Amino acid sequence: MPVNLPTNLLRSFVAIVDTGSMLNASEQVFVTQSALSLQIKRLEELVQQTLFLREGRRLNLTPAGEVMLDYARRVLLLHDEAVAAVSAGRFAGPARIGMVQDFADTLLSGLLSRFSELHPDAQIYARVAGTAELQALLDRRELDILLGFAAPNDAHAVTVAPMAWYGEPALADRSIIPLAVLEEPCRFREAAIRGLEDAGLQWRIAVETPNLATLKAAVGAGLGITCRTHLFIGEESTLTHERLPELPRVAAIMRAGEKLDSAAQRLAELARETVQAL
Repeated sequence: MPVNLPTNLLRSFVAIVDTGSMLNASEQVFVTQSALSLQIKRLEELVQQTLFLREGRRLNLTPAGEVMLDYARRVLLLHDEAVAAVSAGRFAGPARIGMVQDFADTLLSGLLSRFSELHPDAQIYARVAGTAELQALLDRRELDILLGFAAPNDAHAVTVAPMAWYGEPALADRSIIPLAVLEEPCRFREAAIRGLEDAGLQWRIAVETPNLATLKAAVGAGLGITCRTHLFIGEESTLTHERLPELPRVAAIMRAGEKLDSAAQRLAELARETVQAL
């Protein structure tokens, strides 16, 4: 007999990964921590694999958990699309857009709210992640539109902007320069490290995080310098220091899937206009 995986178990599993803890996940899925633990135990029994390994207070995915996470997201996306389409009396899926964190503050409150006003009957699914992950989702046809970063000569470039240093000037005077960076893969992380090494400067990673808000907090607290575009804090906050090397330019790209419906096509047009104006 085939194994049936209840969507509430998958939703709880994804919530734990996305929020980083049982406590935060329990608030998101509206169950107690003890009930959440039982749900994960039940899910592990159904797939006959351990999905999490606990290291202190931190939960890390096992290899089986990494595989399950990808499938769980896809199952939940299709599930939610089906419920939304049928309950609304329409059978077209939502316009699905993915964007890097740098664009999220501007686009979520600007682009998507504008699209909703222009097309109140249209559905929207938004995903915030790194460019590499978004490209994989687009290739699997799980996204319609991708907004991310790439090399300045990329064929999908909408606009090109310079990278810049951000942080406390005194940190650049240190013999070993502390860096605050996002987790790999990250184009800006690679550019910062390559630039320092080419300039013969020593460096160390002082803060590493998957979250842009945490990166901003770390730079603001003087824990390390970082490399981003003006979308990070603003052009007026860039760090200029004689020891720090010049950085390359980076392209803001937009890629779209094939055969977009009218709603997704309109969203793609608005996305391009918005990115061009950044």
